[in-house]
Amino acid sequence: MFTSDAEATDEWGPPMNAAQPPPLLYDLEREELAEFLSDEPKYRVDQLWEGLYRDALLPAEISNLPKRLREELTDALPTGCELARESVADDGDTVKFLWSLADQATVETVLMHYPGSSASAARSTVCVSSQAGCAMACSFCATGQAGFERHLSVGEIVEQVLRAQRRSGDRRVSNVVFMGMGEPMANFDATWMATKRLHEAVGIGARHITISTVGLIPGIRKLTEAELPVSLAVSLHAADDDLRNELVPLNRKYPLDQLMDACGEYFGRTGRRLTFEWALISGVNDRYEDADRLADRCRPTSAHVNLIPLNPTPSYGVPGSSRNRVHAFANRLRHRGVNVTIRDTRGSDIDAACGQLSTAHSLGRAGGKSPSGDTTSDRTRSVQITERRQ
Repeated sequence: MFTSDAEATDEWGPPMNAAQPPPLLYDLEREELAEFLSDEPKYRVDQLWEGLYRDALLPAEISNLPKRLREELTDALPTGCELARESVADDGDTVKFLWSLADQATVETVLMHYPGSSASAARSTVCVSSQAGCAMACSFCATGQAGFERHLSVGEIVEQVLRAQRRSGDRRVSNVVFMGMGEPMANFDATWMATKRLHEAVGIGARHITISTVGLIPGIRKLTEAELPVSLAVSLHAADDDLRNELVPLNRKYPLDQLMDACGEYFGRTGRRLTFEWALISGVNDRYEDADRLADRCRPTSAHVNLIPLNPTPSYGVPGSSRNRVHAFANRLRHRGVNVTIRDTRGSDIDAACGQLSTAHSLGRAGGKSPSGDTTSDRTRSVQITERRQ
């Protein structure tokens, strides 16, 4: 039902006719797997599909398939993500993965466990990447500073969730957020197909899937027309064009008034509350006048605000706002009638802000533990990728 990604792709990534790698196991739709198994009994398709997605098993582990078929599938349909590093923090409740892809590009995924309370059930959230690198060039973002490599395929996105589920064990993944490396709306077709697969095959509720954007309006409009009621998060970070042009260069193409119109259309058509993400940067966007402008932007859509103290990156040395300033900013918003969440600090012992582990790995200094068991001493402050509270 959606048009081509050509408009976004031509500007924010390679052309769609660029050379593509061979299909991966998780790239194939059910019908394509059925074609691959055309010489097998029809029920083999159900066994394979349920083993891959319901049980998060690899073909070699699906015991109700014949050994011969398991070996054929393993040989013919490779997986896409090879673990390069794993970093663990918060007594095991936060796990960050660095994956090496077939072409040696690297992407990151975060698994976060949250305990239950009297008000909410325990949940496990996976934050996935949609691109290797990012073309948005946000000035404070490690991924944006590193530049764009390529879009991820459907299978490379879905596999991140399945690999996190395997790591999670008995704790079932309940939420997925597209807030890792890359701009999901610039890779909309793969992002949306992955979203449908996660909903229909893995069984994650649509309202527990959040797609984020820095403001790519064509993608927001596509999401407005989508049949699944997924959630939208907009990485706003500034409520006036002069500052946002500086922090988020895409704002020069899609300025705030146009972005707010698209958000208003989304809210009006779907009735779903959207979230504005705001990375608090000391002396840059954490003043009371910034809070007042943000409150004015929130009012037409009753938007929720997630506040994140910025985790500094090597190319952007301005620190995040102090704890006192974060709470003062939040209180100012609440006084203006805005619903606010201050994000949990997670992963204080790992390279956790989006893109940092990949950058550190490329420099040979990544904090955490490699599959071979090697460790280094570099540390960062906190995970900046968390979930919208469901």
